[in-house]
Amino acid sequence: MALIVQKFGGSSVSDAEGIKRVAQRIVDTERGGNQVVVVVSAMGDTTDELLDLADQVTEQAPAREMDMLLSSGERISMALLAMAIDTLGGRAQSFTGSQAGLITDASHGRAKIVDVSPHRIKTAIERGDIAIVAGFQGQTRETNEITTMGRGGSDTTAVALAAALDADVCEIYTDVSGIYTADPRVVSSAKKLEVVSSEEMLEMAASGAKILALRSVEYARRFGVPLHVRSSFTHDTGTWVQPDPNDNIRIQQGEPLEQPIVAGVAHDRSEAKLTVIGVPDIPGKAAEIFTIIAESGINIDMIVQNISTHASARTDISFTLPTTDGDKAIKALEAAQPSVGFEEIEYDEKIGKLSLVGAGMRSNPGVTARFFDALSTAGVNIDVISTSEIRISVVTHADKLDTAVRAVHAAFGLDSEETAEVHGGTGR
Repeated sequence: MALIVQKFGGSSVSDAEGIKRVAQRIVDTERGGNQVVVVVSAMGDTTDELLDLADQVTEQAPAREMDMLLSSGERISMALLAMAIDTLGGRAQSFTGSQAGLITDASHGRAKIVDVSPHRIKTAIERGDIAIVAGFQGQTRETNEITTMGRGGSDTTAVALAAALDADVCEIYTDVSGIYTADPRVVSSAKKLEVVSSEEMLEMAASGAKILALRSVEYARRFGVPLHVRSSFTHDTGTWVQPDPNDNIRIQQGEPLEQPIVAGVAHDRSEAKLTVIGVPDIPGKAAEIFTIIAESGINIDMIVQNISTHASARTDISFTLPTTDGDKAIKALEAAQPSVGFEEIEYDEKIGKLSLVGAGMRSNPGVTARFFDALSTAGVNIDVISTSEIRISVVTHADKLDTAVRAVHAAFGLDSEETAEVHGGTGR
């Protein structure tokens, strides 16, 4: 008997028919001789609709009340799914994040898991029930406050429960058939990958690929949780995210021993570029700027500093950050302008980030040249460049991003003869 954790995203349970379809799949898995724990997201666009309602009521909602509001979406899904399973003759019991033992820190809206004590979940599956857990949410230990984990929190919930329960696999169900060499909504000829390494998946998720939340990939890698990303609309095998070799995963006969040069192309439209112009080119000024950003609770991504001009002894520092944090970053820097001594700030939301990811890039020369030649041939101008051992990322104008993704995807021979199947939704 295998213990399987299944996570279903909002597009999979967007309406009553979707909930019934998911319920049938869960019951079929359980009747196949498995113990099943399910993590479910809010239905369809429920979270966005709740955010819109909050905006209509107040310009600045208290963080605690926002978590109380947003966590309700997943509770609706879990109860309806349990009802649908009961109708099919299965036995299911639904649990909120706190009832499932998800303990988080006190950061409302972006809480991190600090402990998982799934005693009630274990009891439920041991007596033969299917446990349905509301994703995206938990509870603080000290104050028993309800918290939410931010976008993609249901993925992280599922992986955390799989690790705590020592599950055989964590299945992430979405509206595409697995992980592709690029977003099939942009590149219709993208190929589905059978297996990717956890390292490659980390880079792809960090670079904007929305098929898996970055935190969930990090969690799975740390605890050696096998991930199987597949479609909730078909029964086809999806993509396996392979744990690191240090996790003692044996390569099966017939599997390739070497990684391909590149695994895929990822892109991200959710970032903006902020440039601090005329920064005094003396030691410590960059530290001042990024301390201000850090103290504002803002995560930054790519950084570039221009060469100082000898005449003015000043330089420009650019970095990318989430567009949602743009106003906060500008206000924080403007407040510190007299002490830092920079001249002005430029802010650009019309950018897009493109990343080429692949573990084989380490040992294959010429990848960088081919990458930039593809962008040049497509007429895509580059603004910022960042690299790691297995990734090349660039920032370009937002209007050129789709063109850039298709050009790079084709240049590395990632196109498939078949058209990628997309059933709808966001791909999460």
